[in-house]
Formats: sequence, C-alpha cells, structure tokens
Amino acid sequence: MKSAHDLVTAAKACIHEVELPDADTAIREADVLIDVREADEFHAGHIPGAINIPRGLLEFKLSNETELAARDLKLVLYCKNSGRSALAAQSLQDMGYLQVRSIQGGFEAWVAADKPVVNPSLPSFD
Repeated sequence: MKSAHDLVTAAKACIHEVELPDADTAIREADVLIDVREADEFHAGHIPGAINIPRGLLEFKLSNETELAARDLKLVLYCKNSGRSALAAQSLQDMGYLQVRSIQGGFEAWVAADKPVVNPSLPSFD
C-alpha cells in the first residue's frame, strides 16, 4: 500500500518543480499563480497575485472556468510545503495542461526566504 509520501515522491518525479531562486521569474512569466491550500491557509497569508483554488476543487474549477480551460496556460502552483502542489501539478498534466510548475518548498520556503507575502487584515470594529 502506498503512503501519501510515496504518492508525492512519485508525483515529483513526473512534474517540473521550480527552485525557490527561480520562483519569481516563473511567477512573472505565468498566466496564473494558484495557491492550492485551503481557504483559511490562503487568508492567513499568500504570495502576491495568487488566486486560491483548494486542491480538492482544482480539477473541477479548471474544467468549468472558461478562462482557465486553455491547456497551454502557464500555471504555477504552490501549497504549504510542495506536497499538495506536486500532486495537483501531476493531475493537471494528466488533464492535458502543458506548462504546469510547482514551487519547490511551497509557501514555507517562500516565507523563510523573506519574500513578499499578502497578509489580509480584518477590519476593526472599534
């Protein structure tokens, strides 16, 4: 029986991971930057310019959103530490997307490298 770690390892062998020093360039060149974490994780902080499509909804959202349906879109994905984004990238490749990348190390590596983060704030009700 395969573990989640086994599935991630297998996915990472089939996808293109962007190393952190190259992530800024990959993001600039991307058509869409997708954060595949859950909504609460996204709202706690995310990479500027990212849209949130949780891993569990990704294939459905891309299948149903006309602007995301083109298989030649340049997609960059990330999650907390690159496991979910690796699985998501493999799935999108299986769907026929041709230019999918995952950020190695995910959001944790991004933050550790002191790169910019959007931290939405809640309004004050004082």
